[in-house]
Amino acid sequence: MARDIYAYREVAVESMLDARSGALRIRPMAGQAFAPSLSVQCSRNMVDPALYPAGTRFLLSAKLTDRQGGPPFLYAYHGDPVHVLTPAQAKKFLAEFRRGRI
Repeated sequence: MARDIYAYREVAVESMLDARSGALRIRPMAGQAFAPSLSVQCSRNMVDPALYPAGTRFLLSAKLTDRQGGPPFLYAYHGDPVHVLTPAQAKKFLAEFRRGRI
C-alpha cells in the first residue's frame, strides 16, 4: 500500500540526550502544533552520535499516529532523506509556521 502523502506534514525536530538512559532522543521543537514531550519514531541514523551530535536539528515529513490505541507519537518513514537544519533555517521555519497559523 502506498503512503498517504496528505497525512504527512513538515515538522522541525531536534536531538537531545535522554536524562534517564543517556541515549540520544528525537523530539519536536517548541513552537509547533506538537508538544516537545511527544515521542518521534524515525531513522536510527538520526540518533547516532557519531553522525549527528546532540542538539542537531532536522526537518522531517511526519504524521501523528498511535499503535493500536496506545499513546500518540510522530512517525517519519525511515527511508526518507535526512535534512539537517542550521539554527537560522530552524528559526525561519518556526517563524513561517507561526505566521501561517490562524
